[in-house]
Amino acid sequence: MIERSCTKNDSTNGAWRRQFLLYAGAACLLGLAGGILEPTLNNFLVDVFHITAKARGALEFPRELPGFLVTIFAGALFFLTEVRMAALAAFIVSLGLWGICFQGHHYSLMLVSLVVWSAGAHLFMPVGDTIALALAGGKQAGTLLGRIGGYSTFAVIVGCLFVWLGRQYLHLSYAAVFATAASAALLGCVVLLGMKPFATVRHSRPKLVFRRRYWLYYVLCVLFGARKQIFITFGPLVLILIFKQPAQTIAKLMIAASVLGIAFKPALGWMIDNLGERFVLMADSVVLVGVCLGYGLARTYLPAPYALYLVYGCYVLDMMLFAMEMARSTYMDKMALSREDVGPTLTLGISINHAVSMSIPVLGGIAWKLYGFGWVFVGAAVVAVITLVMASRIRVPKGVSPARDEIEMEAAEEKF
Repeated sequence: MIERSCTKNDSTNGAWRRQFLLYAGAACLLGLAGGILEPTLNNFLVDVFHITAKARGALEFPRELPGFLVTIFAGALFFLTEVRMAALAAFIVSLGLWGICFQGHHYSLMLVSLVVWSAGAHLFMPVGDTIALALAGGKQAGTLLGRIGGYSTFAVIVGCLFVWLGRQYLHLSYAAVFATAASAALLGCVVLLGMKPFATVRHSRPKLVFRRRYWLYYVLCVLFGARKQIFITFGPLVLILIFKQPAQTIAKLMIAASVLGIAFKPALGWMIDNLGERFVLMADSVVLVGVCLGYGLARTYLPAPYALYLVYGCYVLDMMLFAMEMARSTYMDKMALSREDVGPTLTLGISINHAVSMSIPVLGGIAWKLYGFGWVFVGAAVVAVITLVMASRIRVPKGVSPARDEIEMEAAEEKF
């Protein structure tokens, strides 16, 4: 459980500002590592291992397994504060990236390193949100998450620029690219170690929280897992396998999405705080239906140049929509019966969506091979419609303060 020992009330002596700047800096360094890895990984797999869509889908099962097990990882590390857990996660990310750098041409060793990287990245997701929500102290949480997201997005741009210029003009090897990402993640670990841990009742932090009150949050996590993995796995493959685009093109598209994201993420935070999570997640679902159809049908109904341009647009818009995830985190924060519930439930949400995302790419790869890539995205459009229906059911209780530390627990509810 995180006690809000450093909130904006401490800003007179600079404590809150120091905590915020250190956390934002670490988020930027991990964003830089992600901005280097993400536009490179799929081209690396195709160029080095000549991977097919079916094999790429199957690869997602071991890669996403740490996301499913993140609740167990977080529970096993109950003796660490959230800040120290985030530092450990950054170190694991770096370790995995170094492994890909040095052993990337051996498939089995590359796979092990990829799983290690994934373990660190997935552990950081809920812990990072928990730290950010604690910094917000229950006030304008969406705005603060949007600010940090904007800073991180700028770092992603720098990472993508590095890939674009490094691969296209400096002809850097994949090993050099991955080494740079690993160094950024390691520096992020060092920065996080400089943060003052929040006061934590370590022995009372639950390893797993499951409550009927949060059922809609869990359903949204399941749907996000399906939506996320279809685009992470098969969106880049449409560009690489169907339209024959190199890593630098993927990097340019990520730069475009990230530049737009610098303004979009803070605006999204404002929308969450002022228009509500229900509006934001419903709008996300509507736009996502169009993105799905654009990916799946562009090549069939448009001439080659225009089809490629439309897929470019879908890729950029799709990347921007991933920022909508913060609306689920703030919804959970507002629904929480106690501050103690927030971190473990966000962690459980990661595990839930990864239970889906481990299997969806395998099915998607089979569908791609048997029926063509278009049907993969038609299926994603169906998921988006279901998400729209479920998001319409969001209701944030009136008078519930997300900042309170404890309220009476309902006896009928289950807690593990």
